[in-house]
Amino acid sequence: MADYKMDKIDLKIIKMLQENSKITNLELSKRIGLSPAPTLERVKKLEQSGIIQSYHAKVDSAAMGLNVGTFVLVSLAWHKPNALDNFISKIKDIAEITECYIITGDADFLLKIVCKDIPTYEKLLFKTLSQIEEIERLKTLMTLSTVKKDVVLPFDYDNGSED
Repeated sequence: MADYKMDKIDLKIIKMLQENSKITNLELSKRIGLSPAPTLERVKKLEQSGIIQSYHAKVDSAAMGLNVGTFVLVSLAWHKPNALDNFISKIKDIAEITECYIITGDADFLLKIVCKDIPTYEKLLFKTLSQIEEIERLKTLMTLSTVKKDVVLPFDYDNGSED
């Protein structure tokens, strides 16, 4: 069902669920102009097709006592055997790494790390990350504050095409 064709109603559903995933099916159906049963059927099809992957609570990291956010540029030691697979395997078990991207440019990976405080980050950096032998170089970019963090994907939901 990966080839599910979305129409304007599906796009409205996707946008509304990104804005508020706790919206009731009844409220969602009122906003899109369908009765509850076909609305629920559409949501289920979007889930089954993999377009909607899951639902999450947006949590304030500072309220949880997680006050330090960093982005870390990682350059791999490509001469090491299986450097890529070994690195990926090792970082998957590090809870503080919340996101990892393969990138182009001055580094090979970009990690997003969330920690309680600077000493916790320092320990992670020196006792965990620097011990991964597949890493050749690390560069930390400390976040000071968040200016924008959108949860709605940039898509033209009215016309059904990307901007």
